[in-house]
Amino acid sequence: MHLNIGVDNLHCAGCVRRLETALQKSDAREVSVDLAGRRVDLEWPSAQPVPELVEHLDSAGFPVHRAEAVLDIEGMHCASCVGRVEQALQRLPGVLSATVNLASAEARVECVEGAVSSADLRQAVEQAGYAAHLPESGPDSEKEDRRAAETRSLKRRFGLALALTVPVFILEMGSHFIPALHHWIHATLGTFNLHLLLFVLTSVVLFGPGRMFFRIGLPNLVRGHPDMNSLVALGTGSAWAYSVVATFAPGVMPEGTANVYYEPAAVIVTLILLGRLLEARAKSRTGTAIERLLGLQARTARIERGDQVVDVAVDDVRRGDRVRIRPGETVPVDGNVVDGESRIDESMLTGEPDPVRRGAGDKVVGGTVNQNGRLVIEATDLGSDAVLAQIVRMVQKAQGAKLPIQALVDRVTAWFVPMVMGVALLTAVIWLVFGPQPALSFALVNAVAVLIIACPCAMGLATPTSIMVGTGRGAENGILFRGGDALQQLRSVRVVALDKTGTITHGRPEVTDLVALGDLSEDELLRLAASAEQDSEHPLARSITDAAAQRGIEPAAIGNFDSEPGKGISAEVEGRRVRIGTRNWLTAAEVDCSAADEQADELSARARTPVLVAVDGRLAGILGIADPIKDGSARAIRALHEQGLEVAMISGDRRRTAEAIAAELGIDTVIAEVLPEGKVEAVQSLRRRHGRVAFVGDGINDAPALAEAEVGIAIGTGTDVAIESADVVLMAGDLNKVPTAIALSRVTLRNIRQNLFWAFAYNTALIPVAAGVLYPAFGLLLSPMLAAVAMACSSLFVVGNALRLKRLPLVGA
Repeated sequence: MHLNIGVDNLHCAGCVRRLETALQKSDAREVSVDLAGRRVDLEWPSAQPVPELVEHLDSAGFPVHRAEAVLDIEGMHCASCVGRVEQALQRLPGVLSATVNLASAEARVECVEGAVSSADLRQAVEQAGYAAHLPESGPDSEKEDRRAAETRSLKRRFGLALALTVPVFILEMGSHFIPALHHWIHATLGTFNLHLLLFVLTSVVLFGPGRMFFRIGLPNLVRGHPDMNSLVALGTGSAWAYSVVATFAPGVMPEGTANVYYEPAAVIVTLILLGRLLEARAKSRTGTAIERLLGLQARTARIERGDQVVDVAVDDVRRGDRVRIRPGETVPVDGNVVDGESRIDESMLTGEPDPVRRGAGDKVVGGTVNQNGRLVIEATDLGSDAVLAQIVRMVQKAQGAKLPIQALVDRVTAWFVPMVMGVALLTAVIWLVFGPQPALSFALVNAVAVLIIACPCAMGLATPTSIMVGTGRGAENGILFRGGDALQQLRSVRVVALDKTGTITHGRPEVTDLVALGDLSEDELLRLAASAEQDSEHPLARSITDAAAQRGIEPAAIGNFDSEPGKGISAEVEGRRVRIGTRNWLTAAEVDCSAADEQADELSARARTPVLVAVDGRLAGILGIADPIKDGSARAIRALHEQGLEVAMISGDRRRTAEAIAAELGIDTVIAEVLPEGKVEAVQSLRRRHGRVAFVGDGINDAPALAEAEVGIAIGTGTDVAIESADVVLMAGDLNKVPTAIALSRVTLRNIRQNLFWAFAYNTALIPVAAGVLYPAFGLLLSPMLAAVAMACSSLFVVGNALRLKRLPLVGA
């Protein structure tokens, strides 16, 4: 196959040679590298999977440009449909992976950028027997319209089928239970006319409202990919065809076998249509989280145009526009406050009920609600860059993900429907050979029962419905899962490692103690320290400059500023060399720090961070800096302990300071004096001692540790959505969201296991019953009509059980 692939890290002729050399070691042929366009043109063996080529290029240092496409799929009804669509998409050259979600009727396709067009994807799905649409950008109005139309169509089909099936049911079953009715019908209509009437009514049911089963199921059967529709079409079609022969040509059948089974065929179709209708309504409720998020978007905005204020559609707002927001209005777009002050209800983002005060310079997010003040904001992030749009994309991606547990379901469903057809055929043969008379009738009834009772739907819905409801509930609580793996991995963590600054504490340190140890006064010591720190972005530096500002001290100009992360800074202040940092760093710079040991120990014992100041190579003083602990931190750590988890704290503070904080909060393990680059090693150490690790940090300087842990949890601020290194993003700075996220993971996985157990146990137990395994011992047979009821109830149970996640408590799960 011919491929034209975009790659990164292609900058010069040397890069071209390295890329060509790397491809020579693969199965690629006719390689041509375009340096200007940063693309490579090649021929790749059709029998070789494209992901193998992509992996080869990635490992060679030339990452391939990837693209993701989302398709709305129509016509899927069971796990077999899911597998077929995935296989059709994965066979396309250039497709790296395809994941199909039965509950949301979506396919997510990752492919080599430019290698596959949307038309190619749609054509592959259509050739597999399904319809595909590209979703509209913005709210899912077209998709929701299609779902609503499908529900209305099912409602009409069921109504018509019910109206036609009730007479069939009364004429057949009524005759069995009411002898007088039986005699009246046969005396009035006669046997042939009765069968003729049942033939007409049942034929209309099967080939009118039930036509969808034959239209989809029979072509899939011919293609060699039978699905649930094929089972229904075979079962009801067999009963109908048998009855037609018994009605119009009874002489060709063995004596005593010319019975009609119109009633089971009609009732089965009607019951399955009812099940599909109820299932469609229940499935629509699993996606309410997305609908609620989309419903938060304002439709219009009031923007300043010269001296006037005009109402425009939100899509017409441009970056830099000044937007006015009145009390009670929804913030229409993301922006920075330039005038006014108010309280903003950000519960839609963070799950926190308390409004947050926002004033000049603060960021506000579209979809939040302005409560009591007038604001003027300058629009910043719009469209797909807006926080709300990012949240919706993240939730949609998580809801469409496949958990590792789904791999078992995929393997089973690949052969499930053909296996059921084989069991049905075997059932018919056994009843024909060993069954009592009329053997042909027994063979038909039991084979149809096997075909109808088998429910691949339940297996296909077991995992995605729970994921959709679970991740949706997480979004409502300000917990965003970046993918399905995190949802499964989080339940199995054994230790939660917490970064101290900004996670356990507010991340806004304050100078609490100031001790001058030399000839300088406290104010002069603070002035020199604040001057040296004024260009530093470190939180401790800001606490020093803030302390100087509170005393009215103006910093002096500096020169030769130098910073060593995790250790300290140095600068020239009015001709004097000022060093500020840790004791070890100053000692390495040949500063005698012994005079500060007693004060440093005393500060550490009170959970203060000692910061030493040296001027011209001599110790000048010591600052005690404390970062206040968040109100909810102690409660969150207690909740983690109640969940049976070990809690560790990773801190750059001195050990005594870190241990004082740990003792106050009840933290089990302390890893102190850790430099930023040492957090990865700390995570690895915890894994060796305890097992799987979840690391919780602020997502700013914790990226390596977040990536190293089995699950990285980033605590945001209400606007930090795109923290790429995190598996889970908590929209609020509240540590209590961590035990909530773990509880949500546990109840969701428990719910999935319940669904899978039901789906597999149902099919394992009832297929043999439908085949007649109880008949020799108890004389019991399962009616095909009861099989249809059981099959419909199986899917409804799975969806209904998933919807329970909306109400289950998330405390101590």
